[in-house]
Amino acid sequence: MAEPTLAEQLAAFAARAGATPLPEQVAASVRQRVLDVLGLCVAAHQLPTSGAALDLVAEQGGRGQAHVVGLPEAVPAAQAAFGNGVLAHSLDYDDTHLPSVLHPSAAVVPAALAAAQAGDADGAALTSAVAVGLEVTVRLGMAGYDPALNNSVFFEYGQHATSICGAMGGAVAAGMLLGLDERGLRDVLGVTASMAAGVIEANRTGGTVKRLHCGWAAHSAVTAADLVRRGFTGPPTVLEGRFGFFTAFLRGQADHDQVTEGLGERWAVPDIFFKPYPANHFTHAAIDAGLALRAQGVPVDRIEHIELRVPAAVIRTIGEPIATKRAPDTGYQAQFSGPYAVVAGLCGGGGLGVALGDFTDELARDPRRRSLMARVDVVPDNECDKIFPYQFPAVVTVRTDDGRMWRENVLTNRGGPQRPLSDAELALKFRDNVAGRVDPEIADQVVAAVLGLAEVADVGDVLRPLTRLRTGSD
Repeated sequence: MAEPTLAEQLAAFAARAGATPLPEQVAASVRQRVLDVLGLCVAAHQLPTSGAALDLVAEQGGRGQAHVVGLPEAVPAAQAAFGNGVLAHSLDYDDTHLPSVLHPSAAVVPAALAAAQAGDADGAALTSAVAVGLEVTVRLGMAGYDPALNNSVFFEYGQHATSICGAMGGAVAAGMLLGLDERGLRDVLGVTASMAAGVIEANRTGGTVKRLHCGWAAHSAVTAADLVRRGFTGPPTVLEGRFGFFTAFLRGQADHDQVTEGLGERWAVPDIFFKPYPANHFTHAAIDAGLALRAQGVPVDRIEHIELRVPAAVIRTIGEPIATKRAPDTGYQAQFSGPYAVVAGLCGGGGLGVALGDFTDELARDPRRRSLMARVDVVPDNECDKIFPYQFPAVVTVRTDDGRMWRENVLTNRGGPQRPLSDAELALKFRDNVAGRVDPEIADQVVAAVLGLAEVADVGDVLRPLTRLRTGSD
């Protein structure tokens, strides 16, 4: 008998996982990720691109099967997945897997939520499907990670691994919730591979298209599962075949063992990093250092110089050109500024220490913050290089005008497996993200429902409280 193909092994894993209880650590992680995504969907309604995407969804019509955050009427499942997927990734505040630098939940959770409602699945089934979808996403992403490059081969070829792998993982999750058997789950990988997409040139020269990527991945996932239900099939060798996924996206530079080694025994899901702060992940250790130094009593108004030491590879993102990073014009630019990150931590903010309200255009241009940012140098650090990209560390040294030196080493990221966020901390992040758009009692209702997801009979009950959001005039 021939050895099962990679897609067949993933399908068998998904079928087994759907029929047996998840490890509690995995189930707990999934519940937290669903809550995180829902809060991000509410918060992202402020963006013009969100309004454009949801206007398109509302105009499409069709049979109401699933709910989009902020849309009162139910829409077809694939459209719901699209809408929530756009919202989930638009603020760059969603979770991250390292070292693949994937954002798995922003595609998988919206796809699964939509499919669960369309398939009348309960919260327990949703939990299992999300867990499997995240696992498939991460394993495919890691198959394309090159340790010698310290980078993803997807990225080297201009491909957005998040949306490409997220479509594949989301499709397996959707297939489970729509009742596909093991053969169907294999086929759904084969079909989705022809729908997965994402080009990351916008990261380099601008444009808002990246905000669509996870929405399109989730839409593709649900569409593929629906097509397989109706009889479409895919090649069993879709991943490793001569003209398969790994050839198309990675030029054949794939580590097959990352897909199957320990499958079903060792779960990657709990190791996916949450984002405690709404900024580029490379800046998070700098924020943590600033917060710690503030707690130690550094006299902010007496600071003469700040040195931010980081892995050399991240300087081009958060430290160059230094003149721009010291004087961001907008809150969005501040999210990618190492100097702003340190200063935001030193000044303190909302949420888990620094929140969305700390990245406004006004604060980016605040004279006091600009003065402090002008004193920040961003330099490479050998010790940080040794840890990157499994962590995004930073070392911050502050000199005050009385000659005192203050130093803070942050070598592990908050929100990762070494420094996990608790249910209470993620509930705080959720409440901060929905503040002003959702009444506090509704927020509490959603938190309780998601953290008790195994007991939810109708997944729509989790979404419906978030379909009518308050506006600034309410």
